[in-house]
Amino acid sequence: MTMSGGAAPPVLVETPDLDAGTGGPQRIQRRWGRRVLTGFCVLVFLWLFAPLINIVAFTFNRPLGRRNLTWNEFTLENWAQPFKDVTLTSAFLRSLLVSAVAVSIALVLGSLMAIALARYRFSGSKVTEVFLVLPLTTPEIVMGASLYQLFLNRNVTLGFSTIVIAHIMFCVSFVALTVKARVRGFDWTLEDAAMDLGSSPWRTFRKVTFPLILPGILAAALLSFALSLDDYIITDFTKGEYVTFPIQVNNQFKISFPPQVNVLATMILVVSVLLLVLTSLREDRSSVVGR
Repeated sequence: MTMSGGAAPPVLVETPDLDAGTGGPQRIQRRWGRRVLTGFCVLVFLWLFAPLINIVAFTFNRPLGRRNLTWNEFTLENWAQPFKDVTLTSAFLRSLLVSAVAVSIALVLGSLMAIALARYRFSGSKVTEVFLVLPLTTPEIVMGASLYQLFLNRNVTLGFSTIVIAHIMFCVSFVALTVKARVRGFDWTLEDAAMDLGSSPWRTFRKVTFPLILPGILAAALLSFALSLDDYIITDFTKGEYVTFPIQVNNQFKISFPPQVNVLATMILVVSVLLLVLTSLREDRSSVVGR
């Protein structure tokens, strides 16, 4: 039946839902696909974090002999006496000192280099970026051997200072590249606006630039500190008589492997995770305030 003076109204045809009721083959495939991907991700993360889980677990083990390698009995004595091994503790403190000094100097040099490369265009900037990546791509044994030969030819006494110089060399690259990634999206007109309002260059950097790039600097500090703390190959070439924590662990493993190694390593892991969480929270809070 048609309406007079007009076209017939459209007829809506309802098509049956093939996925209704039983769930449908496509929906079942998507569901199983998500489960398979989730299981695969869990296996990958377990494989990545298995060494860390093993280290943390064996801090609560009471070893039978000199090596804390097989599970024997649950105990809390290892945490009650984390600094029982005096030699290991001294090497641990020396590593902390080396990392603190090297990272502090590398943060200043790397951050200024990152700002210069991102803020200004000058002749040789591309070459500078290439040279900045070289310490990251060069094998550690090559860098360690070259530094050893350099210090030896100039009659430099190997020890704390040579280790710090070696660690600064590769930490600067990590700091510069990390901070540069943060500075890349920086709005430099904020500096111009601050100086137009009467702010001095130093005050502009302290009040405007530095707070905005601080998350990148903190991330670079954490990464560089971790790399400096556990470096073995380059340190072994430049240490002389100065024994750091990784060197001491490797030397002591030939005789014994006390549970204090696991305890100190777990302490470093916990502090690193806490600093990472605090940095992430600070960055999220800064982004919320910026909105």
